[in-house]
Amino acid sequence: MTKPTDTAVTAELLAEPRLVAESGAAARVAAVAAPVLEGMGYRLVRIRISGEAGCTVQVMAERPDGTMQIEDCEAVSHALSPVMDIADPIQRAYRLEISSPGIDRPLVRRSDFERYTGHLVRIEMAVPHDGRKRFRGLIQGLEGDAVRVVREDARPDHEGAQEQDVLLPIADIAAANLVLTNALIAESMRRGRDVAREQLEQSGALPQPPEHARRARAKRDLTKSHKPKPKSPAKPLPKNTKAHRLAAEARKRAGNPDPHEGD
Repeated sequence: MTKPTDTAVTAELLAEPRLVAESGAAARVAAVAAPVLEGMGYRLVRIRISGEAGCTVQVMAERPDGTMQIEDCEAVSHALSPVMDIADPIQRAYRLEISSPGIDRPLVRRSDFERYTGHLVRIEMAVPHDGRKRFRGLIQGLEGDAVRVVREDARPDHEGAQEQDVLLPIADIAAANLVLTNALIAESMRRGRDVAREQLEQSGALPQPPEHARRARAKRDLTKSHKPKPKSPAKPLPKNTKAHRLAAEARKRAGNPDPHEGD
């Protein structure tokens, strides 16, 4: 199991509350699971209870840097199972499943929306916003207790055009999930490479980085907003190429000079 980085930033992220949470039986499971996870250095992401194949209680968790390995899931399962047996938040037989958030993960904390600024998100509101409950667009960042989203599904040229730039209160969000894109996959691969490198360093296969490099890596991984790079503006086409000069000469020979040709 890879240990979470022991930094002040990690402690702050572990204690950060979820702003998008469950209700009913899932909330009871969350009340039992969250303290156990936090004590181990993990964060609760989401609880989901499904009736498929009997009853399955899915506990989605992560390290503060957003990663979760198989070894981490096994460790959480061994620690959480006896606590769940004693607390008994589900009044029937169930199967406990520990999982990672995945690439198209839920966003449940302020730091989630900050970390994935610039990525595509799908949001369902518990309270309608301007008569709508579903939104899809690019996260532009947080403003107070709301997230700004530039809608991808807005039609500004349509009759009764809807607002493209919206500010959605996080407290009114029922569910928010990232949408799988090439940019999101590339970021996930980068994080996977970072985790693999850290494991090789801990095993001794690679030399340990100096202390200042470890601090810089932790700060980058835990607080950086991985906003996709904006596309470069298209360069204007050249106006004085050989083709332009030949065309100007042809017009002159044809008796139709153009004084601006070839500028």
